[in-house]
Amino acid sequence: MNALAEFVKAKRKQIGLTQEEFAEKAGVALTVIRKIEQGKDNLNLSKVNQVLLMFGHVLAPINVKDAARNSEL
Repeated sequence: MNALAEFVKAKRKQIGLTQEEFAEKAGVALTVIRKIEQGKDNLNLSKVNQVLLMFGHVLAPINVKDAARNSEL
């Protein structure tokens, strides 16, 4: 599972919401949550950011070297 999928699923479970409840609170369709948590590639960036905003995060470009260095920590 990719990092985004793991992050969203763990955070959703941490706040104790089902996928359905979380989708409603985030203001997105249930299919958006399912696609994210399944690690699908065909995601709408604005919808992903809408979901991530629930946790105070957004997707943003990062330097590949920085990402590799951070994954080693």
